[in-house]
Amino acid sequence: MTLRLSLAALALTSVALPAMAQEINVYSHRQPELIQPLVDAFTAETGIKVNVAFVDKGMAERLTAEGDRSPADLVLTVDIARLTQIVDAGVTQPVTWAVMEANIPAALRDAGNQWFGLTSRARIVYASKDRVADGEVTTYEDLADPKWKGRICIRSGTNDYNVALTAAVLAHHGEEATKAWLEGVKANLAKKPNGGDRDQVKAIAAGECDIAIGNTYYIGQMMNDPEQRPAAETVRIVFPTFTDGGTHLNVSGVALTKAAPNKDNALKFMEWLSGDAAQAIYAETNSEYPVKPGVKRSDLVASWGEFTPDAMPLTEVAKLRPAALKLIEEVNFDG
Repeated sequence: MTLRLSLAALALTSVALPAMAQEINVYSHRQPELIQPLVDAFTAETGIKVNVAFVDKGMAERLTAEGDRSPADLVLTVDIARLTQIVDAGVTQPVTWAVMEANIPAALRDAGNQWFGLTSRARIVYASKDRVADGEVTTYEDLADPKWKGRICIRSGTNDYNVALTAAVLAHHGEEATKAWLEGVKANLAKKPNGGDRDQVKAIAAGECDIAIGNTYYIGQMMNDPEQRPAAETVRIVFPTFTDGGTHLNVSGVALTKAAPNKDNALKFMEWLSGDAAQAIYAETNSEYPVKPGVKRSDLVASWGEFTPDAMPLTEVAKLRPAALKLIEEVNFDG
């Protein structure tokens, strides 16, 4: 009798475990509303539940502290520096999977396959349609020209996106020129840096400044919001370039954690995020640039026009982030 009960219990356990395992735990630096459409679509297609924990700060530190006990399977984050920081902390593992390599261009994934880019976004100029003529803004270097004095708005210089842009300037021009550029841009500000990228668009609409620096996809978000659309319609997107390069790009990306208690399902989600369905959702819902070749941009994003991405490797830009942040603090950019 005891043997029968034990076998029955074992049978029930073996049936129950797979059902319990049909989930993934994700630590995300991305705002929950941006990834929820992806989560919903993946779960509907596969039946695998995706649990998302929004981690605004200290993700690498959290994963390090948790170690092998971490419940996280995947990390979703923005900015090449954050991806590199997580890899450097030793809390990820490589994914050698042909489908990931086929879906994501080599320039947008780690050489050791520790992280993979999922979308790209350009750091561009928002320009007032009324007060800035076509062709008046052409390069990032031009933003330090005194002709823009009192006409530029920007969020904090220490924001990840602006640190990455400064690191790209540093990669192109070196320390002395980058410091002079930062001082020139600071001298041209209409007000102290504050708010987010969307706030800079609103400031242009209010006449507080004529141009601002921001990411492309924020305009898409504003255009899809009836309350913010009027402000977004007052600006146009301009794709500046470096004098010796192209337009600065950054990425959002994914990495598999070293602990990954639900590794098989996590790999399925990674593959799905790099595929046609997810890339199309990124394009339509978030107004981002899909990384998989052949996936169309949304009509809105396509209407912004073509540009030439900067050829500077993102990994090189990421290496210069500490030096860029030091320069930003030296010039007291936000002061």
